[in-house]
Amino acid sequence: MAVETDRDPLPGLNTPSPLATVERAAFELRCGRPVFVLDESDRATAVIATEMANEARIQGLIDLADGQLPHIVLTHHRAATLKIRLYTPEFVRIPYPDWLTAGQIRQLADPQYDLADPMRGPFLAERDPIAESVKGSVKLAKIARILPSVLANTVPAIQVGVYPDIVTVNAGDIAAYDTRAAAGLKRVTAAKVPLEGAENAKIIAFRPADGGIEHLAIVIGDPEPPGPALVRIHSECFTGDLIGSLKCDCGEQLKGAIHQIGAEGSGILLYLAQEGRGIGLINKLRAYALQDQGFDTVEANQRLGFEDDERVFLAAAEMLRQLGFSKVRLLTNNPRKVAQLEEFGIEVPERVAHAFESNEHNERYLAVKAEKSGHIL
Repeated sequence: MAVETDRDPLPGLNTPSPLATVERAAFELRCGRPVFVLDESDRATAVIATEMANEARIQGLIDLADGQLPHIVLTHHRAATLKIRLYTPEFVRIPYPDWLTAGQIRQLADPQYDLADPMRGPFLAERDPIAESVKGSVKLAKIARILPSVLANTVPAIQVGVYPDIVTVNAGDIAAYDTRAAAGLKRVTAAKVPLEGAENAKIIAFRPADGGIEHLAIVIGDPEPPGPALVRIHSECFTGDLIGSLKCDCGEQLKGAIHQIGAEGSGILLYLAQEGRGIGLINKLRAYALQDQGFDTVEANQRLGFEDDERVFLAAAEMLRQLGFSKVRLLTNNPRKVAQLEEFGIEVPERVAHAFESNEHNERYLAVKAEKSGHIL
């Protein structure tokens, strides 16, 4: 016999945190499903990822807005590649061209087709201000590690409740995602792992409290807080770190840092889940394909619609704080890492050079890092 009660039998389990809600919404975009993005207005934005668009999904988006055609939203970098005038800051909105197929719509976001099918458009961007919910939807695509473009339709906010199966997320929570994920990092576990070049090492895993990707701290020897400890911030690179790609210097930087810290006796290597300068592995491979067409690293990222470097090093600062360090000697050739650590409250009294010889495959890559990204090589 059931017992009646006024209490929620599962308190809190049906109320995901803002961080978890953003993660769920990003997953929905990756799957090609629609998401509602809310801001402070009385309107909501229904979006699907341009990369995942097909005829049925586009029609579904139109049906959500009672027959209204959506807009294609692109970043400035991608729009500039397509020769679209930039009337609005950061992003452009293009009225849906109903003469294009779903495949051609996907091509607007994907530069792999630019040289094979260059005769597209012209497209005229709108001049009206872009809603925060629309801006947030593009960042959500970046969080999902897909191409930074969406198809967006405006609907009354009250209509969101009619579709409880569609994930709803707040634009403000999307904007705060990086900060919340870093601030909520928690130490999960640690284990001794002897490494080549640093046998006295342990790996400490950190995970955001409410979801998100894990980051690792490799502590070598016994560095003494508050520092300055010798520290390397290394963003993961599957191709360079794991399978020995010669297109970058990441593998050499990783192994070189471990050996250098081991030789000095103590220090920390922070291994951050920021593949491809923060754009993800698939998009990095897309950038590689563009480099094969003759574009350099920066140009390739921008043709995809990204900044040349999308990384945020707040997680690194938070991990250092939790390990007890407020001062570091930073092993890097990237002044941006130094600036960000200092911005996030970690003193960097010394930058320690960290460069390796180029090869025939990465010579241009390293030159562009110096010329366009300001690396000291």
